[in-house]
Amino acid sequence: MAVNAKKAVIYVLVVFVLYLIITDPETAGDYVTVGFEGISDAAKAVGDFMTWLANGGK
Repeated sequence: MAVNAKKAVIYVLVVFVLYLIITDPETAGDYVTVGFEGISDAAKAVGDFMTWLANGGK
């Protein structure tokens, strides 16, 4: 039962994303940019934390 719910949620998400891209590609591009900036910031934060940890927490 949980697998069917998961498939349904993924299907709805994919349809929503396709709808967004088709109806307003400029806004969809902005969302992608924001998403990649967020991933980049998160990776930088993890790198900074690991550097801090490797330096003994100083």
